[in-house]
Amino acid sequence: MLNQNYEPLMVCNARRALVMLLGERAEVVEPSDGQVRSVRSAVRLPSVVRIMRYIRRPRHEVRLTKQNVLRRDRHTCQYCGAANVPMTTDHIVPRSQGGEDSWDNLVCACTACNNAKGDRSLAQARMRLRRNPRRPHYVTFLQYSIRHPDNRWRPYLFLESA
Repeated sequence: MLNQNYEPLMVCNARRALVMLLGERAEVVEPSDGQVRSVRSAVRLPSVVRIMRYIRRPRHEVRLTKQNVLRRDRHTCQYCGAANVPMTTDHIVPRSQGGEDSWDNLVCACTACNNAKGDRSLAQARMRLRRNPRRPHYVTFLQYSIRHPDNRWRPYLFLESA
């Protein structure tokens, strides 16, 4: 779903999009291949809709949660690069040493690296980060979150062309 100025707002289900279209609160920007049938008619499902009224909203911040940290780091250990193993989050500066819960201090780590680092700093554990953590931008985070975006969504999520 796009704002009136084509800014991405959210991913919604087809039912909500159809209700907005039938209530004339949104318009179809990109149709999909699917359709909903009734006894008398068939309606083509939308893939991208744009709401008709501009929604003013404060700068959208991504909430700091374990799942969002894993998404930001693309479920890849920031110490060894492993990707297909169970992941957890790790404090770069341990909380016992004054580290806090923040985007700059939390990274995705595999269980082995998290146990190897333990309650020590990076220097004490003689470990290095593959990439420095930072707060994700909302649109960038949307790109990370949608695993297999429909090719029709790509221009609106600022992804390269299909």
